Amino acid sequence: MEMEIVFPGGARVDAIADGMVIPTNQDGSAPAPFGLFLASIGTCAGIYVLSFCQQRGLPTDNMRIIQRMSFNPFTRMIDRIELDIQLPPDFPEKYKDAVIRAADLCAVKKHMENPPVFDVHTSVFETA
Repeated sequence: MEMEIVFPGGARVDAIADGMVIPTNQDGSAPAPFGLFLASIGTCAGIYVLSFCQQRGLPTDNMRIIQRMSFNPFTRMIDRIELDIQLPPDFPEKYKDAVIRAADLCAVKKHMENPPVFDVHTSVFETA
């Protein structure tokens, strides 16, 4: 598995993955990398919730996930992330705990709970 990170100019830093360009920028013209990282948590949980509901024929029209982050002023890091899965009033009671379990399957969350080892190094890029 590989992703290419490129520098197309200005303050942009883009990722190229599976033939798609994922732009980032610190000037507000694209998501900032950290914002994209945070969004990946909620959207990943959302993919699992969506799949759960689709498999059971449950509508998702009036559902949403509100993601709240708590910032620790001493470490200057986020120390808590809450995912509030907001369900419509007619959502079946028997599926409420199961939809939480579906969100907990999120691959991004699982990787944060068991982080990978980072190996940052340099190499020489030969141009043609």
